[in-house]
Amino acid sequence: MTIWDGLIWGGAALTALGLVGLVWCIVTAARAKARITDDAQMREAMRKVVAVNMAALAASMLGLMLVVLGIMLGK
Repeated sequence: MTIWDGLIWGGAALTALGLVGLVWCIVTAARAKARITDDAQMREAMRKVVAVNMAALAASMLGLMLVVLGIMLGK
């Protein structure tokens, strides 16, 4: 296993972690939509979801960048 293989697998793991975060955001937002009727409570619930969503998107993006970098440099 070369360092490039490690870069690819690490990037894939980071991307998978980001995707898990995105699924969590979808599930949490759907549950909040079904349960919460008050606008102020909904805003508070969505504030947390938006923060996690942005972090998950960033993790997925960085992971995919690492995968592409590992593929390009490993060849």
